[in-house]
Order: sequence, then C-alpha cells, then structure tokens
Amino acid sequence: MITEIVEENLLSQYQNLKSYKNSKERKEMIIKKIEPAFEDERGKITDILEHTPVDSVTIITCLKGSIRANHYHKESVQFSYVISGKMLAYSQMPEKKVESQILEAGDMMESPPLARHALHAIEDSVLLIVTRGPRGGKKYEDDTFRVPPLHLTAS
Repeated sequence: MITEIVEENLLSQYQNLKSYKNSKERKEMIIKKIEPAFEDERGKITDILEHTPVDSVTIITCLKGSIRANHYHKESVQFSYVISGKMLAYSQMPEKKVESQILEAGDMMESPPLARHALHAIEDSVLLIVTRGPRGGKKYEDDTFRVPPLHLTAS
C-alpha cells in the first residue's frame, strides 16, 4: 500500500517535471566512460563535465560491501564519477525496471531528477559526486527521498 502511494506520487512528480529536458524518454541508465581530453609526457587532463552548471561537488568513500543512496531527487541532477574502485550501480526511472551495471574507475553515472539510484561497492571505492540542484551540503536531505533497496528489486 505505502509502496503504491509512493510510486503514484513519484509518477505524478515525474509527469509534471519540466526542468529536465527529455527525461520522459530516458529508458536506460546513463553511463559514460570518461576519456582523457589531453595526454602528453607530463600526464593526462580529463574533463569530467563540460559546460554544465554545478552547485555542489562531494567526495564519497565506500567500503567494500557498502550500499549508498537508494533514493531519488525531485530537482537535482547527480553525476557519480568513480575515481577508484568498482561499484555495482542501480538505476530506475519511473514506470521502468531497475537496471544495473558495473562502474569502474573513469565511469560516470548520470541520475536525472526522479531517477532512483543506488551504488553497491564491489571493492573499496572513491566517488566524486557532482550535483546541479538543491541537494548538497547542509541541504543534502532537502532533495533526497529514500526508496526501498533497489538491489532487492533488480532482475
């Protein structure tokens, strides 16, 4: 009963969302392998995001076996970039099945508004979380809405 109410509320919010272009068409996880933009004998330059407004940048450490997130954001767009380690990422858009994919160093998952997401550390990992929207700092919980564990509903 509560799950149905939450899903109806989530669907209603999703259908009214106008701030994130094309979010209704998103059917798959948004994963990008970030490649260096420049490399020479001194090393590499890697642009994680380009021409994207940012409101907060966070580093999260995850010990092997830990699970992070199991939530969604109504307004925020969250980019989860794996600095080191390996994570099993889960993502679910409203009215879609839970998807999962392994993320390794250099991979980034984009979670648009209303995308439920979770990350399970396959090994000790470090993430760089870049957010556009109100989720961040002391306002972290203002745009964070908990959901049942996604790894239990993945097929």
